[in-house]
Amino acid sequence: MELTQLEYFLKVARMEHLTRAAESLSITQPALSHSILKLEAELGVPLFERKGRNLKINRYGMMFSKHVEMILQEVERGKKEIEEYSNPESGVIHLAYLNILGVDLIPKLIREYQFLNPAITFELSQGDKGAILNQVEEGYSDLMITSEQPVNETYEWVPMLSLPLYLVVSNEHRLADQASVHLGEITGEPFVGLKHNCSLKNSLLARVHHENFTLAATYDAEDLQTVAGFVAAGLGVSVLPRTAGLNLEGIKWIPIAEEGWRWEVGLHLKKERFLSPATARFVAFIKEKAGL
Repeated sequence: MELTQLEYFLKVARMEHLTRAAESLSITQPALSHSILKLEAELGVPLFERKGRNLKINRYGMMFSKHVEMILQEVERGKKEIEEYSNPESGVIHLAYLNILGVDLIPKLIREYQFLNPAITFELSQGDKGAILNQVEEGYSDLMITSEQPVNETYEWVPMLSLPLYLVVSNEHRLADQASVHLGEITGEPFVGLKHNCSLKNSLLARVHHENFTLAATYDAEDLQTVAGFVAAGLGVSVLPRTAGLNLEGIKWIPIAEEGWRWEVGLHLKKERFLSPATARFVAFIKEKAGL
């Protein structure tokens, strides 16, 4: 049973005349007659009483037409909802992002975009890198803003932000008054680290190995805010980007003397995934801001 068959049936049921119904549908009368006969054969009952080209809907047709009207109404509602969601001027953008980015970057980005596109709305999800990646993989979010570049070619990476990383210590720490620090100076210091679902950890471990010094991990926190809190309490040192959500009282931010210690933030999107016009337009906006 095809959707066009249902549309043809309803038109004939309302007009009760094959030729006029065919003209209204812009198809030939034989094609319309064949469609109705095929539908009746599938249902196993006649839907009309025939008198030449005039048709009179029977009790089976009346019974069936009530359901067909509801089906076609739901289809129209679905088409309208999809159009509203995907409309580049008034659609919905499904975006996932790291928790820490919800303090500063994401609110500013949304405010800027909605200022230019006031009818656009956002469906937002936040979490650690594993949670937001799962949102995209499962199709609940189309886009992801994170701080770890893709490890394979499934995703496209659009750079958005690059911030220097700092050594963070408490106000009372012996290095608190240093203008800058070589990371070798913190060898053996209690270090507040990150659990596996924080994207900064992999980058940090790789750089530590390259610089050939060791960290005495004391705590492994779930997120960067917790790291900052432990450092402010004097429970260890760490390396963090200086973002709004991490500027806690009691912390000193010391520039790192070695080059290349930066925190990169960017947009992940699956290369083969369909993007609605609203989402594609938002991606274009981010790429333009990045100079791409």
